Amino acid sequence: MVKGTAADAAGTAKRRARASVPATPLARTRRARKLSGELAREFPEAPCELDFRTPLQLAVATVLSAQTTDVRVNLVTPALFARYSDAAAYAAADRAELEELIRSTGFYRNKATSVINLGAALLERFDGEVPGTLPELVTLPGFGRKTANVILGHAFGKPGVTVDTHVGRLARRWGLTTAEDPVKVEAEIGALLPAADWTPFSNRAIYHGRRVCHAKKPACGACLLAPLCPSFGTGPTDPQLASELVTGAERGHLLQLVGMQDA
Repeated sequence: MVKGTAADAAGTAKRRARASVPATPLARTRRARKLSGELAREFPEAPCELDFRTPLQLAVATVLSAQTTDVRVNLVTPALFARYSDAAAYAAADRAELEELIRSTGFYRNKATSVINLGAALLERFDGEVPGTLPELVTLPGFGRKTANVILGHAFGKPGVTVDTHVGRLARRWGLTTAEDPVKVEAEIGALLPAADWTPFSNRAIYHGRRVCHAKKPACGACLLAPLCPSFGTGPTDPQLASELVTGAERGHLLQLVGMQDA
């Protein structure tokens, strides 16, 4: 059960007013930076949710994460990383053995092909090391700009806007873009925020999309970002109903930010 406080009733009513879509580039910039600040309140720490210790491990984990959850990938990778320690090991992997190790992530045959080819490409063109630039990364098997930006931001500390399904959906709901093409979304978000904010903004938006602003039924009435969101009302606006949709280890913190608490 979740309860709110009487003192927050007025704030809840205020959040029922739908924010306008930013009409100018300056308004979009201001909105993006306000959203970035509020996301930082929600998720002060928002690390990559894939477990890794090296750029190669992150590269492999990111390839495996396609069309499955990070939780599922993290269940698979300890045994995988213990079996294959470098690019040469992946390039020479026995396909049947590799497929069995990653089977539970789904699409395991295609993913095995990508991982084996990734190892071979790293050996042939990059001395077995994962490169640290976007133009080089996007040439690797199984890599697109999203994967490349994950690697840049988390393995090399280089800013990048990661546009996955969550970031694209939220950017449109927030009125920061109307684009459907991830490359266009990446460019437009990048133009609105300082480069230093690109990676943390992406991470926090992904966290928010997974825990609060769900694709089919967002928790509008229990969302800290509601006053800034032109799409408020896409999901339940009643705080009690909306609170039931908030998930994740941060649930208690997220509810407290909107004046509610578990009881």
